[in-house]
Amino acid sequence: MSKLKVNELDTRSGTTITVAAGKTLAGTAIVDTTQIANDAITATQIEANAVGLPEMAGLARGKLIVGDASGDPSALTVGTADQVLTSDGTDATWSTLVTGISWQAVKTAAFTAVAGNGYPCNTTSAAYTVTLPGTASVGDQIAFVDYAATFDTNPMTLTSTLNINGAAADKMLGNEREGVVITYVDVTQGWVATNGVNSGDPALAPPAYNIEYLVIGGAGGGGAGQSIYQAGGGGGAGGYRTSIQAMTPGLSIVITATVGDGAAGLSTDQAAAVNGSASSISGTGLTTISSAGGGGGAMYNSQTGGSGGSGGGGGSTAGPGGTGNTPNTNPSQGNPGGAAAGSGGPGGPRSGGGGGGSSNNGGDAVTSTGGAAGPGTSSSITGAAVVRAAGGAGGGSVTRGTAAPGGGGAGGQVQEAGGDGTVNTGSGGGGGANQSGGSTSATKGGNGGKGVIIMKMPTASYTTTITGSPTVTTDGAYTILTFTGTGSYTG
Repeated sequence: MSKLKVNELDTRSGTTITVAAGKTLAGTAIVDTTQIANDAITATQIEANAVGLPEMAGLARGKLIVGDASGDPSALTVGTADQVLTSDGTDATWSTLVTGISWQAVKTAAFTAVAGNGYPCNTTSAAYTVTLPGTASVGDQIAFVDYAATFDTNPMTLTSTLNINGAAADKMLGNEREGVVITYVDVTQGWVATNGVNSGDPALAPPAYNIEYLVIGGAGGGGAGQSIYQAGGGGGAGGYRTSIQAMTPGLSIVITATVGDGAAGLSTDQAAAVNGSASSISGTGLTTISSAGGGGGAMYNSQTGGSGGSGGGGGSTAGPGGTGNTPNTNPSQGNPGGAAAGSGGPGGPRSGGGGGGSSNNGGDAVTSTGGAAGPGTSSSITGAAVVRAAGGAGGGSVTRGTAAPGGGGAGGQVQEAGGDGTVNTGSGGGGGANQSGGSTSATKGGNGGKGVIIMKMPTASYTTTITGSPTVTTDGAYTILTFTGTGSYTG
């Protein structure tokens, strides 16, 4: 009798086998594992639905069976929430499902952005900087929007260790209601803007930077001396004004610098005081800064010194000094000139007042001694402290007025002309002294110094686009442009 085939058994329950009708068992041995060769049981020998889930080994909830690198079945680790199953063409894996930008709570201060997020940014209180991710994959995106319409007054800066728009430099969002989506494209270009509203051109502009200005007007000339013991007043300093203003790159704003000339000193005792010319900066979107020319020093018959950035000194006998800070600005651009003094009749000693300086008044004359010059103001805008915009000293019938720091001209004494103010400091010319011997000719006052305009900006933001050939120097991380004549800078 042949051995019983497994598929000829009708039923099995535990150790009890029910044999099909007409069949018998050979002894007690039916089948043992040594009698079944590998792969001897085929799919056609397994009854349909005979192997179900209860007959399979246990499998953790959520796991899937996949083929591993050896071709054997393996349980795939359960993914995290919202992940999807993807394939790289060889193996299956879990990946994060990209469904769009995930918007976050409003940001009001500096933070580090995360790829896939969108940020409403409120800069009402102050401008701040957002740090982009230090690592990124191609296609990563981040969105920003001007939450409170304040980017134009308090811009938001983007910084990154990766490139932005193809360069390792910060960029700025500076337009009202600007919104932009940036995408990481590759290591060369890094993050670039791929969508946006109200973003201007370019969408990711270089950050705004400050330019510091020093604007000094041309100074007044000194008054002339004349016979019979008369002396002229010192010229007033040109107006002295400073300003710090933000420059938005990419807009090609042209800043025009106009440098005022100093006035010539008087060469006749009866001429009216001569003021210097104003210096100014101006440009689209820029607050214009104009510094008035200094008032001229006066001479003869108690004439009044000229009014200007700083006032000129009064003319001999009893001439009052000119008014400073004319036109009026806040803070003041200068100070008044000193008064003249005299005694006795036509032959008595008479001296001129000192010209006003940018930091203090010109001194009053005392009969035979001219008034002291008003001192200038120190600035370190070029890197070193320099005093500029001093008044010219008053001429003295016997003793000249005392000079002051800042480049003002010396006053004459006895029969001397006044000294010239230093060029490009906006400092006044000195008053001329009298002549003796009954001559009616005049002793000339000194010329007022020409003004100057200085601009200081971060070297990293300096565009090099200039006209008028200003002197270009550097101080640490800053570039300084010194204009001694009309010119421009385009930011």
